[in-house]
Amino acid sequence: MSTPDLVADAVVKRFADHVAVDSLSFSVERGSFFSILGPSGCGKTTLLRMIAGFIAPDGGDIAIGGRSMRDVAPNRRPVNMVFQQLALFPMMSVGENVAFGLARRGVGRADRVKRSTAMLERVGLGNAADKRVDELSGGQRQRVAIARSLVLEPTLLLLDEPLGALDLKLREHMKIELKQLQASFGTTFVYITHDQSEALVLSDHVGVMSHGRFEQLGTPQDLYYRPQTPFVAGFVGANNRIVGRTTQADGEIAEIATADGWIVRALTTGAIAAGDAVEVFVRPEVAILARNASELPPQHPQHAGEVQSVLFDGANSAVLLQEARTRREFRIALPQTGQFSDLKPQEKVAFSFDPSRAVCFAARAGAAGQDA
Repeated sequence: MSTPDLVADAVVKRFADHVAVDSLSFSVERGSFFSILGPSGCGKTTLLRMIAGFIAPDGGDIAIGGRSMRDVAPNRRPVNMVFQQLALFPMMSVGENVAFGLARRGVGRADRVKRSTAMLERVGLGNAADKRVDELSGGQRQRVAIARSLVLEPTLLLLDEPLGALDLKLREHMKIELKQLQASFGTTFVYITHDQSEALVLSDHVGVMSHGRFEQLGTPQDLYYRPQTPFVAGFVGANNRIVGRTTQADGEIAEIATADGWIVRALTTGAIAAGDAVEVFVRPEVAILARNASELPPQHPQHAGEVQSVLFDGANSAVLLQEARTRREFRIALPQTGQFSDLKPQEKVAFSFDPSRAVCFAARAGAAGQDA
């Protein structure tokens, strides 16, 4: 088995009394796309800056390519970085931008031109070497920044929210391009983002970060279908969150009652006993909508609701309901058949979901009584 390209061993970083990174350990396999996903302030950028060498950890160690980076300066590490603002030089041509790092390393002009031209060809910009940066589109500038980093053949390419400044359509396009580029080059990418879609689409593995620690580290499929904590369940993907107490918990499926009397059933994760405060998460696409309860699967608990609003967004359309008894909001993804294209507000409907596809966790401190 090959040595991981990146290993973090009990890494700690403090700023005064604040622990930004809390005894974090993980490894990234050679040639993989690894994302660190989390909200603002979770410690992900601090972690990236320690990997790059811009700041030193207060404890633990970081190894790149099997070598400890303790006391190794940023410019001596086998690492390059792509920033959100790209930091391209407007006074240089595209080719000169890509060759800049080679020039700093003392590579001769002829070799610089040869290597930068070849790199531009690989990222689909073979005819752009003589252009100015401001003549390129946002996506093309993104590829120039990546080419400038990859031409130096780093062990790791670090990307700090590089798509954040792009418009939505270009961002969606660049997600596909980035994934294809990484697969083509085989370089290990470590990608920082708060955007769950970017992390899920791009990555081989994702670490979901909160308060300086990884809540869960796994494949995108693991995080989406098998969340291990309520934070991951709520942060990765859309979810209906229901807070209550278990009335029955004598098997894998628990029965939960909310404070105002709505009864739901869900698959338990971890040790949960009757009477415990819990959080239940039900994804919108798990729920089944019907105009009549008789159309719902008979083996699943059935619920009544009233349409509050139809949220039309093409393939991502959904309906926002209020559960009939408690008036709690519940979101359901609409099927793509057009079956419910004529739904109207105040229309009475029925819905259900398979309890084994809803997940129930012991409530976090302060979570009881709060719905989201």
